[in-house]
Amino acid sequence: MIPQADIENVLFHLANVLRVPVFVAAILALIFMLFELGSFVFELTNRRRRIGFRRLDQAAAAALEALRRDDRPTATRALSALGSSGMMVETLGELTAQYGQPAAPDRMAKCLADFDLASLQRLERTRLLVRFGPALGLMGTLIPLSPALAGLAKGDVTQLSDNLRVAFSVTVLGLLIGAVAFAISLVRDRFYAQDLSDLEYIVAALNPEDSGSSHPGDVAPPLPGHV
Repeated sequence: MIPQADIENVLFHLANVLRVPVFVAAILALIFMLFELGSFVFELTNRRRRIGFRRLDQAAAAALEALRRDDRPTATRALSALGSSGMMVETLGELTAQYGQPAAPDRMAKCLADFDLASLQRLERTRLLVRFGPALGLMGTLIPLSPALAGLAKGDVTQLSDNLRVAFSVTVLGLLIGAVAFAISLVRDRFYAQDLSDLEYIVAALNPEDSGSSHPGDVAPPLPGHV
């Protein structure tokens, strides 16, 4: 039977081995969070004003009229003005390209599904930080506590203070990463849900026969749920 002291020593050394990787991971998570924050601020400046329903309705009607004349460039320009992000502009372009094609409604639905998936993939980056940041902070707090307590037992105040300073610093860093990432995820979730709602309305407007409406403003399709 393995002595308990040997098991404890193995666990202690394993925790010390993780000390540097955890600190490096926390710094990398901070850099990634700052990158996402800058990207979010840039995205926020492009959404200073929400697209009103009247503007959405007018653009959809203009695009449908242009597509019926087989004027796809004009339809693309009319809808591209509604794009609040490069991802949405690309999806709007795909919707106009699918108009009049075989099984166009199904193809447009696939475009919406791809947009929804791309939005989820983008949200996953900050949602990962929401959990990853505090987890790194907790690990970075607990790992230095062992040598800190060892220093306390030996009366080494310098070792105690140095380890506690590192532990508390990593804690603050992890909580900061999680809080900022949570705020970004929350706002982006609302943004992408609104974008998906607008895209669904555009699809219904481009297929009035399928929605049972002769005008894009008559019927607004229901939302399947948030992004």
